[in-house]
Parts: sequence; C-alpha cells; structure tokens
Amino acid sequence: GEELQLPRIQPRGRKNITSERDRYTGIRQSGPESLRHFKRTFRRALRRQIMSGVYDPSRPRIIFERGDKVYRSWKTVLSPQSNAVIIYMMDVSGSMGSEQKELVRLEAFWIDAWLRRNYQGIESRYIVHDVRAGEVDRETFFRLREDGGTRISSAFRLAKELLETSYDANEWNVYLFHFSDGDNSSESDSRECCRMLSEDLLPQINLFGYCQVASAYGSGNFINVLHEHLPDIDNLITSRVNTKDDIYDSIKTFFMSGR
Repeated sequence: GEELQLPRIQPRGRKNITSERDRYTGIRQSGPESLRHFKRTFRRALRRQIMSGVYDPSRPRIIFERGDKVYRSWKTVLSPQSNAVIIYMMDVSGSMGSEQKELVRLEAFWIDAWLRRNYQGIESRYIVHDVRAGEVDRETFFRLREDGGTRISSAFRLAKELLETSYDANEWNVYLFHFSDGDNSSESDSRECCRMLSEDLLPQINLFGYCQVASAYGSGNFINVLHEHLPDIDNLITSRVNTKDDIYDSIKTFFMSGR
C-alpha cells in the first residue's frame, strides 16, 4: 500500500489511467488500534474524568475507557494519472532451474497484480527469452518453460522495437522489468546490453528494474556487469532474490514511495 507507488510518473499523453489511494477523511468510534487518534482520544478521556470529578490535577493520570477511543476513517479515492505501460521481460532459458523460474514468476506476478489493482487502465506487455525473444500474452508469460541458452540482448532489442512502434516517450510513461538468474551467453552480449540500456532504453523510459535470482548453474554475473558499466543511474534499479522471503523487499526496492 501506502509505502509503494509507481515511481517517476509524468503527465504524458491524452489517455489517462487512474490510481487508487487511501485518504483519511474523518473520525469514527471503532477501528484498529493502529488508526487510533491519540489526541482526540486523550481529550475525550480527560473531559470525561473532569466532568465526573475523578480527575486529580496533583496526580494527573488519564485512564482510557472504550467510549473515549476514536479512530481515523478513510476512503479509497481515484487519482487521475497519465499514459503508462509496463514491459515485463523474463529469462526462461535452461540455466534457470525450476526453483529460479518459480521465484521470478512469483515476483513478476505480484508486481503485475499490484499494478493492476492500484493503477486502472495501465497497459502491460510480456516478453520471454532464451537466445531469442518473443512477445507472449499474460497467461503464457506465467506458464512457459523453455530449456535453451541465454542471450539477454534479444529481450532488450524486442523491448526497444515495442517502444519505437507503440510507445512514444513523449506520450508514455514506460517501465521495464527484467527477471533473470544473470547467466548470459557471453561477456560481449552483456556489454551490448549495457550499450543498449545506455543509448536506447534508459533515455526513453521512467524506470528499468532488474531482478536477479540466485543462480543454480550459471555465472549470475549480469547484475555485476550493470553495476560496473552503468553506476549511479537514477532510473536503473537492481535487486537480488535468493528465496521467497526476499520478494517483498525486492518489490519495495522498485516501488518505494518517493523514489
């Protein structure tokens, strides 16, 4: 919720998406203790004790009773936003063991579900790759299993084509997410990926998020290549996921409020 949001969204394009936000709007007599309005509760308890004659100014002690407690109330409001598209890229190559594929699918699924829940009207595209990349529908994205080699640049190249043909940077907020174990076919392809990011993708998009899962068989070096060749890039965010317990922190890394 409150601590997560789609980062760096800009007023682009004529179509609108809407985001849902919880806004505190008033006071009610019941609610969770985390939403208790302390100042109002304190004043009500103090007034009750004074009126009943039990308040002792020389030994001020306020005892809260059930009727004293009041809580913040809220409602969900829709806030207009601008054009936005999320492009998901997933490594489905043979170096990704079943556990690794499960981790990246889980993280991608929860990111996708959270965005669909909180940002109505957002567009989503799905790319899978081994040595070749292809666009698939959402159901296939979360189900497909392959066993080929890995060429990460194939996914970046297809993402670039989608931007060129469908998502003008002046009209769209664009977010790319890539999920992999970091095992690429060659150092030269990893360098080509960095070149494409630097020259073709990062200047056009709001955010590139790379999530690397612990590698079962491969080198797992791609995240280090990104850190070495593209340090201190504001709209390039990386995270590591070793177990299911790391997924929520990884998502927070990408969508932390105010990023």
